[in-house]
Order: sequence, then C-alpha cells, then structure tokens
Amino acid sequence: MTALLTIIIVIFVAVALWQMVKIFDLAQVGSSNTQVADDNDNKLQGYLMMGFLVFIYAITIASFWYLGDLPLTSNSASEHGPGIDNLMIISMIVIFIVQTITQFLLHYFAYKYRGEKGRKALFYADNNTLEFIWTVIPVIVLAGLIIWGLFTWNDIMNIDEDEDPMVIELYAQQFNWKARYGGEDNVLGKANVRLIDNDRANVLGVAEDDPNAQDDVIVTELHLPVGRPILFKMRSQDVLHSAYMPHFRAQMNCVPGMVTQFGFTPTVTTADMRLNPDIVEKVKNINELRRDRKAEIEEAGQDLLYEFDYLLLCNKICGKSHYNMQIKIIVETQKEFDAWIAEQKTFANSLN
Repeated sequence: MTALLTIIIVIFVAVALWQMVKIFDLAQVGSSNTQVADDNDNKLQGYLMMGFLVFIYAITIASFWYLGDLPLTSNSASEHGPGIDNLMIISMIVIFIVQTITQFLLHYFAYKYRGEKGRKALFYADNNTLEFIWTVIPVIVLAGLIIWGLFTWNDIMNIDEDEDPMVIELYAQQFNWKARYGGEDNVLGKANVRLIDNDRANVLGVAEDDPNAQDDVIVTELHLPVGRPILFKMRSQDVLHSAYMPHFRAQMNCVPGMVTQFGFTPTVTTADMRLNPDIVEKVKNINELRRDRKAEIEEAGQDLLYEFDYLLLCNKICGKSHYNMQIKIIVETQKEFDAWIAEQKTFANSLN
C-alpha cells in the first residue's frame, strides 16, 4: 500500500511539473506559441475531469475501507467519550455528503459545459433564490454543529465539585511529564517554577512550607481509579505543551505561567481495554511489524512485543524530542489504586 501511494505521488508531482513548464512557455512575452484549444482538446479535458471524479470517489472509498477505524470510535474509555464520538461521526457524515455532491457537480459541469465551436457561454448576473439557498443551508448546518459542539464542551468542562473529583496535576516540561496527586486531603499544595530545587528533589517547585503540600505524591506513571471523576490541573515549565489522552477524548494546552484544567471519568480499565477486539487486532498487527524489525528493536534495547497501554502524549510540537514525550496511564479498580498510592512516597518524605 505504501509503495502504491508513493508511486501515485511521484506521478502527480511529475504531472504538476509538466503543467508548470507548459504554463511558463505560454506566459513568455513575444512567444510564437499560437496553440488554441479545439473541440477535441476540450472533449479530452472533459473526459479527464470525469475520470478524476471517479478517482476521487475510489480513493475515498478505499480510505474508508482501509483506514476507517482511525477515529477510535469503539475505543472510548471515558464517560464523555461517546458524546465526542457522536459529534465527530455526524460531522464526518455531513462533510462526506457535501463533498460527494459538490465534487460531482463541479466535475460534471466542467464536462457538460466544455467548450464547443459555435457555443457561447451564458452571462448570468445573479439569482437571489440560488444565493439564498446556498447561503442559508450552510448557515443552518454549521450553526447546528457549532451549538451541539458548545453544549458537548460545556457538559465536559462543567465539573461537578459535589462529586468529589480526584485532583491531579499534570506537569509538562521538555520532554517529559510528571503527575502530582493531592494526597489524603485531595488538595494540591502551592507550586511555582521559581521554587524548583533539584538538589532537594523538588522538581516541580512545590512550596515546601505549604501544609497541603506535605502529603502530595509526585510520580512518573499515572494511575487512575475506574469510575471516579478526575480533575486535572495542568502546568508547563518551559514552552506550550498539550496534554492529550486520545482514548479518554481529552486534550488541553499546558501554558507557561498559568494553570489550565480538564476533567473526565475513566470507564474502562487497562485490563479490560486490552481485551477489546479492536485493540487485540491492532496489537497483533503492530507486533507483526515489529517482528520484521526484530534486530533493530533488540539493538535499541526495547521489548520486542508491544502491549497496549493508555498514554498521555504531548500534542504540540514542543521541540526535538516532542515525539517521545509521553507517560503510561493505568486505569484500575479503586482497590488496586489504593494499594499503589500507598506505596508511593509523599512530597515531605521525598525531599533530600
């Protein structure tokens, strides 16, 4: 498939260069080129337009057939995920319908009304009815999508404090993430980048004299209890980062000098998601590819076989190691989470 796409791209580039050369020749001042398109030329161009229309539809169908699972619509792992997926599906359906109709009309009219000797083009100044139709319909459709999107966004962002969400800070820096839990009191201690002291292992700049900070827990692997609302507070140490958790349909920018937030409730444990048929199939495909690169992978000191894990990624191009800025997210039962958090050092105990 990759080889085919490469060949197609090379052909398109060659055709584009050829056309550019022809345009350059025609544009030369004083050129003796007197080429004038005749009916056969116009007919050929009309057929080519229809042929390109068929190509567009074919490549669209092939994309849906081979890449139709990219939106991960069956792998949502948060309460608000299905709402996001529905909004995405409806948007894609609308785009597909509009693209199908408009591209057909564009190419068909280019074929039907191609130049012919003796035919004159009709000058059509305006048509208020047509202009009203093609203005009002997009306005209604786009307004509906935007309003639906705003309601969906408000439902996600209006976090109910009465649900007692677990408060976790996500701290971004080139090129890694750290997470800070609020401890037993579920309250994050104050922090500022000016308070960072690597000699004392205070890597997040947590205020050492803040009582709420003493039981905070700083980790490099994120654990979440399934079914409990989570409220993320996000900070960046250096540049603009973006906390992206694709399977939870969650993303929020981490901005230097301010705190942003995003909340969701995880609904599927890591263990259960690994049993999802789509995930099983993808893991199988990935491992088949990795076996083909066995020597290279082992030389790099990596595990040969891939195992699915939720990930927190950076979705902003934040520097040369942006691609590798990620940490693992483990969704587990409340009992498993309690056992894990009990093993972690508090901020007060971790200071040198």
